[in-house]
Parts: sequence; C-alpha cells; structure tokens
Amino acid sequence: MAYILIVDDDEDFASTAAIVLQKEGHDIKIELSTDDAEKSMEDKTPDLVVLDVMFPEDDSAGFELARLMRHKNEKLKKVPILMLTAINTKFPLGFGSKDIDEDWLPVADFLEKPVDFEVLRHKVSALLSES
Repeated sequence: MAYILIVDDDEDFASTAAIVLQKEGHDIKIELSTDDAEKSMEDKTPDLVVLDVMFPEDDSAGFELARLMRHKNEKLKKVPILMLTAINTKFPLGFGSKDIDEDWLPVADFLEKPVDFEVLRHKVSALLSES
C-alpha cells in the first residue's frame, strides 16, 4: 500500500492512528516534531502526510511545514497533506476546511481533533486514491 508519515507531538494519538492505518496495509512512520518530520521526508518521500498544526515549540509549526512542503521543496510539492488539529479548542476561530488555500494553508484536507478514526481511515483512503 502506501508509506504514510504521521507528524504529531501527541504520541498516544499518533500510535493509535498508526495502528488504524497499518490495519489497512500501510507502512507508517511517526515523527513527534516538524523538524524530525522534515529530516525524515528528505530520507524517504511519503505518499501522504498526516500533519498536526500545534506543537509545543510553535502553535503554527504544522502550517509552516505544509508551506515548506508546497513552496520550498520540489520533491514534496505534490505529497497530499491531511491536516489534523485541535486549534479551535485553544483559539476559537472557527478554523476548518473552508480555510484551505494554496498559499496560506496548502493541504488536501482537514480533520478536527478529537478524530474519529473511521473518518481518518476513509479520508486517507480517498486522498491516496486521488494522488
């Protein structure tokens, strides 16, 4: 199947998501920081990235990594990104898929935490079939 990189500082969530996606036959790697994810993607290009927004070092690190992938790295430019976040619980801005934009939020789809893992499985499958 596909090689999926999960980038999330919540190790419990990332491990559970990995189990769900591994049951679908995918090869999964987890990175707990955007810096480690960037290095990991240089070593092996993922078929899809499941990316959190907020990290302890920076509440918008996921946004920055998505922009870097789209605008500064030719190898990662077309890798689908499924963005996950709990940003609306910390900053009630009504942030959602309506905000997807090629410059500001260059992701393929968006899921709000807490994530329904069946929905995650379905969205990953749909994104992989589109790419």
